[in-house]
Amino acid sequence: MWTLHNNGILEPDAVVKPTERLSWGRTIGLGAQHVVAMFGATFVFPLLMGLNPQLAVMMSGVATLIFLFVVKHRVPSYLGSSASFVGVATAVYSAGGNPATLTGALFVVGLTLFMVGLIIHFAGSRVIHKALPPVVTGAVVMLIGFNLAPVVATVYFPVDPWLAFVVMLIVVALSIGLRGFLGRIAIFLSLVIGYALSWAVDLVAGPMMKPNADGVLEPVLRVNWDNVAKADWFGLPPVTDLANWAYGATDNVVGFHLPQFSLGAIIVALPVVIALIAENAGHVKAVAEMTKDDLDPLMGKAIAADGATSMLATLAGAGPTTTYAENIGVMAASRVYSTAAYVVAAVVAILFGFSPKFGAVISATPSAVLGGITVVLYGMIGLLGAKIWKENNVDFGNPLNLIPAAAGIIIGIGNVSVPISDEFDLGGIALGTIVTIGVYHLARLIAPRQMREEADGASLIYDAPGIYTEDETDPQR
Repeated sequence: MWTLHNNGILEPDAVVKPTERLSWGRTIGLGAQHVVAMFGATFVFPLLMGLNPQLAVMMSGVATLIFLFVVKHRVPSYLGSSASFVGVATAVYSAGGNPATLTGALFVVGLTLFMVGLIIHFAGSRVIHKALPPVVTGAVVMLIGFNLAPVVATVYFPVDPWLAFVVMLIVVALSIGLRGFLGRIAIFLSLVIGYALSWAVDLVAGPMMKPNADGVLEPVLRVNWDNVAKADWFGLPPVTDLANWAYGATDNVVGFHLPQFSLGAIIVALPVVIALIAENAGHVKAVAEMTKDDLDPLMGKAIAADGATSMLATLAGAGPTTTYAENIGVMAASRVYSTAAYVVAAVVAILFGFSPKFGAVISATPSAVLGGITVVLYGMIGLLGAKIWKENNVDFGNPLNLIPAAAGIIIGIGNVSVPISDEFDLGGIALGTIVTIGVYHLARLIAPRQMREEADGASLIYDAPGIYTEDETDPQR
């Protein structure tokens, strides 16, 4: 499958192609780097969504192997847990949903992404460029991130505010102060340090006082490893008992479960497809730039593969997957684009999935740690929208760009809603996305020709870690 690069010798500044590999010893070492790069985000995001991190890590390995097979090892990427659905999870749970309701909605998102990938494969990438210009995509990504602010303010931070504030400062210090690879895993390192700090505070200051179900204050440890002690070292994630599940409860660990489908939850989740299209398309462009390979013909296949693996992951009870910028950064630093390293990383992730003890340790992460991390993380997600605007030269002096984005963002951030029926309100991320896209295209129909031409001055496409701007040499144009 892979040819041995230069007889296994890696010379200075040499580039290892996706279909090449180094010696298996070095390949395993590079695979370990990819595991570390994806590891923090892959278990943090399911944790924030009330899903099982152990199961998510396992399914990320399965998803990566399927993805590499579909793209014929030409697009080296790791598929981990997506950050885009944290707000969706909060909205679903707030409306009385459970993990099965959530994964049912996310399954439909994966199906939609799969169909979009097929359309792009047969119709070309221009179809998404026209439907989702940078001003629209940036606004949607921004409102998805900033819509999460109330989660920090009402769920995580109030549990232990001062410790959460300290963890936030740790995240800031490590993200800015560390260089190279350590800087890329600053969130993961902050979680580990915050976890240890919470344990130390329990030892020094004792447990914190929290009200129980009856409103009576009782001592509660920040780090509670009761479930860790009960968990086996080897075995599959548990099967969720949905009959006794309660949001925030620690005595019923979420694991394998079949999805349930709720129209309200699906409508809330579907707008995130736009962010996933942008993310996947941008990552393919970034990989193409690094490998100097024309990957546009594989754009549709890559997006469809991500949709298919997201469907598989949610069918098992995990969250959707997406290509990871963290691992693209590892490739950029090492200049080794071999997919053999990704296969090694995927196999290691699957093996981690067979340790309930590992899953229990992750699930016991203190709320204050999550609070400190999410302050920065959610803001970063939102500001990626501004990055899309900046790199694509979106002109907000033009009302055609300004007004749709302004309306959609305020609706999304403010959780504005409109009643659809006695049982269902359309609001937040879903309504904000619909308004941004609908108002933009409606405005184009009535706008003067000169205004439309000025708005078209910004031409796609979006990406992380670097924005890729389409030019006239793109064969899809």
